[in-house]
Amino acid sequence: MRSLFLLLLIGGAALAQPFSAGIKAGLPLTDFLNVAQGDSTTTTNRYLFGPEVEVRLPHGLSIEFDALYRHFSYANYEPFASGTIITIGSSGNWEFPLVAKYRFRSKTVRPYVEAGVAWDAISGLKNTASETPCSVVCENTNYPPSVETKSTAGVVVGGGIDIHAFVIHVTPEIRFTLWAQQYFSLDDDLHSGQNQVEFLVGVTF
Repeated sequence: MRSLFLLLLIGGAALAQPFSAGIKAGLPLTDFLNVAQGDSTTTTNRYLFGPEVEVRLPHGLSIEFDALYRHFSYANYEPFASGTIITIGSSGNWEFPLVAKYRFRSKTVRPYVEAGVAWDAISGLKNTASETPCSVVCENTNYPPSVETKSTAGVVVGGGIDIHAFVIHVTPEIRFTLWAQQYFSLDDDLHSGQNQVEFLVGVTF
C-alpha cells in the first residue's frame, strides 16, 4: 500500500510540472554547406522553423525538444575536356535538438544557459547531373554523385533570455552545435559544415 501511495505521489508531482508548447524560428548564422572548390555554389534558405516542447522542472531547470526544418540547394560544375558536368540538387534538412536548460532567478526576464545533444537528417534529397555533349555522365554510373550518409549527431550549447508576459514565453537565443562529422559530401566539392551557429526565437504557451 505504501509503494502504491508513493508511486501515485511521484506521478502526481510529474504531472504537476509546467508543460509548454509552441513554435521556434530563426536564422542560420553559418552556411549549411561549404564549398570545397571554386566551381560550386550553394544556397541555404535563411530560415529555420518548427515545433517546440518544454517541461519545466524545479530549481530553474527544464528540458526542451525541438524539430527544426530548413531547405538548401546546390550546383556543382566540373569541367572536362569534352565539356562541363553540372550537378544540381536540393534537399530538406531536419534538426532535432534535446537540451537541458537552467534559468537564473528573475521576475520577468530570466537569462538561461543550455546544453544537450542534437540529431540531423536529410529529407527529400533530389540530385541530378547533366553534360553537353554527353560522354562522362552517360558512361559513368557514379553520376550524379551521392551523399555519404543522410544523418549525424552532435553536441549543443547555447544561451538566451526568457521573457515571460502573462501566459506567453518569448525566448531569443544563440545556439552552437558541433556535429560529429561532415556527413553531406558531394564528390569532394561540397560538404556540410561541422560548426553551426543559429539565432532562434521561441514562442511558447
